[in-house]
Amino acid sequence: MRNTKFALVCGITFLAIIIFFFVSMNAGFIHIPLQNVLLTLFGHGTEEDHMTIFQFRLPRIILAILIGAGMAVAGAILQGASRNPLADPGILGINAGAGFVVVLYMFLGRGTSFLATKTSVFIMPFAAFFGALCAACLIYALAWKKGRVTPSRLLLVGIGVNAAFNSGITILQMKMEPTDFTKALVWLSGTIWSTSWQSVWTLCIWLLILLLFAFSKAYVLEVLNLGDPIAIGLGTNVERERRLLLIIAVAIAGGCVAVGGGITFLGLIAPHMAKMLVGSSYRKILPLSALIGSLLLLLADTLGRVIIAPAELPVGIVISILGVPYFVYLLLRKL
Repeated sequence: MRNTKFALVCGITFLAIIIFFFVSMNAGFIHIPLQNVLLTLFGHGTEEDHMTIFQFRLPRIILAILIGAGMAVAGAILQGASRNPLADPGILGINAGAGFVVVLYMFLGRGTSFLATKTSVFIMPFAAFFGALCAACLIYALAWKKGRVTPSRLLLVGIGVNAAFNSGITILQMKMEPTDFTKALVWLSGTIWSTSWQSVWTLCIWLLILLLFAFSKAYVLEVLNLGDPIAIGLGTNVERERRLLLIIAVAIAGGCVAVGGGITFLGLIAPHMAKMLVGSSYRKILPLSALIGSLLLLLADTLGRVIIAPAELPVGIVISILGVPYFVYLLLRKL
């Protein structure tokens, strides 16, 4: 019965993604009717529609789906590994660490124009991962006390580290050229800046490897959530597994930040929605979180393109509008 419910929920979510995929395809300043979208996808559209869809909208939509899935799974892993329902890559400062290194990369390179080069597409995920890993190690070290890391201490230390990295980002931005400063500010707000197929394939390969590894560790998350004494009694090396899961979550979040900027609260909302729908089994939570995250970010990106058209509202701001009230609610309930 539970497996039937899980399959049904996943099926409905996937169907919603397909629907919003086509809605997003004809949303924006340049309106393309659904019939023309279908004709273009099957190779019978006009030259203008082909360029708009295949060079701009389709890569962006696929990136939104990939980033949404990645950020949601990273959040679910962090919540499970730390046993902290408030854990999120953005709230804990992991996104800020990745963002700091990316902005430093912009600053030392040729401004934001360097992000468009072919080399940059492959370097950016590793640069963001390095920054995210440094932030995660710093948070873990500062939160460690008396042989363990408590959820409340992890959250408070993460908020402090987040503020520190954001201050560093601001200093770097102030030394940038005005144009680069503006572009970096928009990117940090959470925007899918790249519409190249190179970015799509790079992130797709990055996430495919990491998400498959994360799904294979779902049973470890279930054991860790039984509590450290029980997990140790079952033969689990708790700290080693926790560190490994942390590295996986950081790598996933870093790759997503490299392309999508600082998108906060998505990793908080999606796992909680998944838990409400399918229960506490991480073998179900992780794949469903990925689907919900993809749906939420695709919806947010579509809304961001139409709310103030012809200008665009960064997708991170749309997600934050949804996520801040829920975060405050959880904060009041859990602390």
